[in-house]
Amino acid sequence: MELFQGLTTAETLRRVSAQLGCSPASIKVAEYLDQHDELRPFREKFYIPKKADLSSSDPSLVDGTEECIYLVGNSLGLQPRAVRGYVEEQLQKWAKLGVQGHMEGPRPWVLAEEELEEAMAGIVGATLEEVALMNGLTVNLHLLMLSFYKPTAARHKVLLESKAFPSDHYAVESQIRLRGFDPEESMLMLSPRPGEETLRTEDILDVIEKEGDSIAVVMFSGVQYYTGQLFNMAAITEAGQRKGCYVGFDLAHAVGNAELKLHDWGVDFACWCSYKYLNSGAGGLAGAFIHQKHRDSIKPALTGWWGHKIKTRFTMDNVMDLRPGISGFRLSNQPILLVCSLQASLEIFSMTSMQALRRKSILLTGYLEHLIHLLFSQDPAQPHKPYIRIITPSDPEQRGCQLSLSFSIHIREVFQQLEKRGVACDLREPSVLRICPVPLYNSFTDIHRFIQTLGAVLAASSQSEKA
Repeated sequence: MELFQGLTTAETLRRVSAQLGCSPASIKVAEYLDQHDELRPFREKFYIPKKADLSSSDPSLVDGTEECIYLVGNSLGLQPRAVRGYVEEQLQKWAKLGVQGHMEGPRPWVLAEEELEEAMAGIVGATLEEVALMNGLTVNLHLLMLSFYKPTAARHKVLLESKAFPSDHYAVESQIRLRGFDPEESMLMLSPRPGEETLRTEDILDVIEKEGDSIAVVMFSGVQYYTGQLFNMAAITEAGQRKGCYVGFDLAHAVGNAELKLHDWGVDFACWCSYKYLNSGAGGLAGAFIHQKHRDSIKPALTGWWGHKIKTRFTMDNVMDLRPGISGFRLSNQPILLVCSLQASLEIFSMTSMQALRRKSILLTGYLEHLIHLLFSQDPAQPHKPYIRIITPSDPEQRGCQLSLSFSIHIREVFQQLEKRGVACDLREPSVLRICPVPLYNSFTDIHRFIQTLGAVLAASSQSEKA
């Protein structure tokens, strides 16, 4: 979106609507922005489900041949069209070559995931030697915590969000128990101020400063899954390390979404899944990072054959010749079909940049925010009119693609009615719908269609209540 670079979303929409002689809520604005979107061709590289194929859609409410409004890439990204060809290629290779496929043919299996790691390193802002693709997210978190969490009587706490994603919470809790400590004493969980939905950066830094001498690991998410808040990872890392803590991040909702600079920020460790913004398919191959400053000092607590140096791996003498850094944390060879699906997505990322994606994302998400404020804000003159409150920070620097919406009416009914009309979003208890326009494949017209559909749902709800 270079045409609008340097402008805020509000300024962009004001200029475009003035030029077109219409309201910012007009479909003409969405169509104009799509026409000037240099990333628009990437949409064609993904399969977008049809409304008719969604079991939740109501045939009486939708045109079944129309594409659904897919706004749930923060939960599962769409399938790249190239995946099928890459998977079939490997199935054919397996059929023809059998065991020789480990060393021969396209993408030898013994090195398959390593061919993708340079692209992955670019997305997370790391050097090649700092990144490995392996396992699932929580497995990688456990492996990393086993090496970085070394509690003592004086320094045994782990700082995390009070509403961390459940898998992170469980992983930290079990790591603490594994080391003989009590989670009630060793889990230091940070909550927003009373009446607020998100954490203030100054509050996070203040807790680190005050409690840092007792904190062994600061373990935060990059983007908070429920609120959509993008944390200041650079500031958190600097503050934690200044107090002698290791600092790590779960980047499940940040990778492929926000610009990351793990190496430059000096982050100690990180892990992430690849099936959300990285579009690798459900349960796709996960990633892990250890900063190169720990290359020789941090060793895996658990080792496997795949952590052995490649040149001597097949000597089979049972003498570990450990690869340095994160590569030594590999346990076993990676599922080749998962490698294929991730490759298809990373090839698309390699055709653009995180900077370009982020520029579009800021405008796309800002456009959604602007229309919600314009059309669905609380109106004192109409006290019974349903309204929406956005709990995600309004500052683009403190959020990624996602907006978390809280409604004045029963949220599950809104969610179900949106699904019936062919909108794919998700409900998170107790009271949030997460709406996520992804710059790789979502359009401004998608946002306009969603707003129109949402308006119909809220109007129907209002009429139902009156009746």
